[in-house]
Amino acid sequence: KTNTDNPYDALEKIFHEPNRLAIMSHLCAADKGISFGELRDACNLTDGNLNRHLKVLEEAGAVEIAKTFVDAKPRTTISISKAGLDRFGEYLAALSEVLQRACKAIPAEKKEAATMLAAARAVRA
Repeated sequence: KTNTDNPYDALEKIFHEPNRLAIMSHLCAADKGISFGELRDACNLTDGNLNRHLKVLEEAGAVEIAKTFVDAKPRTTISISKAGLDRFGEYLAALSEVLQRACKAIPAEKKEAATMLAAARAVRA
């Protein structure tokens, strides 16, 4: 468990990498897992890059990888493990706390400028 006074302790590096964050986020929504190809496309990764990230996540026990045959064709299905879901949930809660603290720490005058800049960008989009 992490120290509740310091949410940074719960920002597990395994999930903090942007591609692994995307992978885990997609897996959370896939009750019965997701095929390798669907996950690759959803995360906009190459086969090799997805394989590398899945290996790290599998070694950490965060995902489960099942290789089967469907209509005589190989299919790889990736699922989030129970332990992975628990750890990822803790990571997300800690990330939320870190982001809330960062927002509160921004001085009011800078928040106003950032809000106006974001609004101007939205109008141009």
